[in-house]
Amino acid sequence: MPIHEKSLIRPENIRAQDKLIVDGVDVSGHWSTFIEPRVVTDYNERLEEEIAALPGGELIHRCWQCGSCTNSCTVNAINPDFNPRYWIYLIRTGMESELLRDKDIIWQCVSCHKCTYACPRDVVPEGVMKATARWLELQGHTPKSKSAIFDEEFTEQVVQTGMIEDGRVIRGFFAKTGQPLLQNWLVEIAKRVARRLPVMFGLRMGLAALFRPRTRGWTKARDAITEYVEEQEALQRKALGLRNTK
Repeated sequence: MPIHEKSLIRPENIRAQDKLIVDGVDVSGHWSTFIEPRVVTDYNERLEEEIAALPGGELIHRCWQCGSCTNSCTVNAINPDFNPRYWIYLIRTGMESELLRDKDIIWQCVSCHKCTYACPRDVVPEGVMKATARWLELQGHTPKSKSAIFDEEFTEQVVQTGMIEDGRVIRGFFAKTGQPLLQNWLVEIAKRVARRLPVMFGLRMGLAALFRPRTRGWTKARDAITEYVEEQEALQRKALGLRNTK
């Protein structure tokens, strides 16, 4: 299937002679440009199956390469190299080495869901991007992204307490990513919110941040959720041929 808006020809595969004369004619520069031959032998025939085994990637097989996802993408409008349709193509054809060339930007999806609304095949491209970013992390190709760390901190608090306290989520996220808590933008938000919050409501928020309240009777629900999450993670690692961590 042809790729229209992005070529598989990478700049490093293009060669041009700075000084070349053929039959007395100077063909230096772009006149002597040629493309180095490349034979792809490193296909991963299970790549689509591996992505489909991760949350969000289940419907990748529906894609028919119309390009609606990339055309509507918020990030692509700023960075043309961010190309969901192209990456889905690479995944479905098993071109893992080509996919890895863009490993440092795939995680940049902002989850605006424009691609999901535009997709005529209900592929849920946003989910595929998150599944692909997760695949890169599990395979050790990229470090855990800050967005993944935030998701983990948020989920951990829900599982453990059955509720969310925003201040603790932010503190935990900053601690895990090595960021200072007192950041100018956060201090300004806190000041503006404090000026408009009723006193008792602000007091309750402060107490919640200190004492970590829990939903009543949450223990059984917490244990059930924890068991389910561990089962799903084990299945995902098995699908990718990875050892379980536990």
